[in-house]
Amino acid sequence: MTEQTVYLDPPPYNWRTRKIEVRPSRWYATVQLNRDGYAEVARRQGLDPELPSAYQEAIDAARGAAIDRLRYDGSSDSFSWSNGPSWVTLFVPFRQVKAAVEALHVAELNHDYGAARALADQLALPVDDWLAPGERELIRGVDFDPPPRVFLRFLRGKARQQGVRLNGRATAGSVWVRPTLSPVEKLLRENRPERYPGWVDRWSEYDEPDSMPIRPWVGGQDQDLSYGATRVEFREVTTPDRSGCPCGMSLRDLADGDSQHTTHHTAWTFGIRAPKNLEWHSDLAVVTTQSPISWRRLANRVARMPQKEEHYDFNSWNHLGEPEATSDNVRAYLLKANGHVIGYLAANDASEHLRWDLVDGSPDGDHDSTLRPRIILIWVADIYRRQGVGAMLVQALADDFGCQVADVSWSTPVSDAGQQLARRVSPQGIWIS
Repeated sequence: MTEQTVYLDPPPYNWRTRKIEVRPSRWYATVQLNRDGYAEVARRQGLDPELPSAYQEAIDAARGAAIDRLRYDGSSDSFSWSNGPSWVTLFVPFRQVKAAVEALHVAELNHDYGAARALADQLALPVDDWLAPGERELIRGVDFDPPPRVFLRFLRGKARQQGVRLNGRATAGSVWVRPTLSPVEKLLRENRPERYPGWVDRWSEYDEPDSMPIRPWVGGQDQDLSYGATRVEFREVTTPDRSGCPCGMSLRDLADGDSQHTTHHTAWTFGIRAPKNLEWHSDLAVVTTQSPISWRRLANRVARMPQKEEHYDFNSWNHLGEPEATSDNVRAYLLKANGHVIGYLAANDASEHLRWDLVDGSPDGDHDSTLRPRIILIWVADIYRRQGVGAMLVQALADDFGCQVADVSWSTPVSDAGQQLARRVSPQGIWIS
């Protein structure tokens, strides 16, 4: 499937034109209504570009059902979207792309939200039936379609959302489940009804009928090892209130078993694995905006590490289009070790600088208009930090330009880690721009 664009307004097309863009990926297609220019014009005219509540509710229902379906099919991707009036985004299986385009089309132009609701109904899964109380076996091809382990992983996630303990086991062609509700989760939902609207307790008073199938015993610990045991006691304590991980992700993601955090944290710690299809003639590669796309994509991927870690709004390397020279000679230095890209320095050339003595709060020094190499950003994988890698990258930039390290310019603001590196390589002060 290739990318598609469907224009909703008549020609001539310009930045105000509303359009639906379809972008395929591995598991699904992103169908996005671009009404950014349309909303901006409405604001300038004093109108309210916000989506009607019925419009938003229909799209939210379709999006939620589609994401559930993608998780059910095996996708582990993370999904993000804007709730504002400028962009309306759906993530749908490929077979639902046409229906999603039509739903956005009629919702935007005709204020008809029936197609979006129909799409939600078409994609909806019988999660409530799967999580109904009672021991039972769900058969692949009858009750569900994905591989049993994939289905069980999806079902565990939906059970956690409802506060239900699944007690599930996958077999070769089925999944055994026994959903139950803990007293803690029951009390939480009873005390906070505003957080769980429409919640109904189906599990607490449930009696298992005699006709229910018995799960086959497959070995393991005896089932009666807790017979006569006493209840675990709990104590009130104060735990650390930190939610952010140094890699830039949230520690709460680890608690939910999120593999995305694990993958990102591994790359942040050890570096980005160097693709096998790229031939490195030396450990330091200089990537320009005219380099082959595979190298520019690698630079973009590495640049996402400091973007996530420091919560920057923009990626420092976004040159992913056609090869094109830049007037300021933008380039990226990629340092490889042990099969991973462990160091990254983005740079360009600039001719407007100020002198700074590296003393916090000190006024800017002399102005300078000499053309100098300018550091945009430096990043080093966690386990290689404080080992001279950053200084090595700065020295490589200076050698490549043909100047001394003290002549290199640093983009502002310079982070605390950047200031430490600057004092180490240029203790007499630096140029900033």
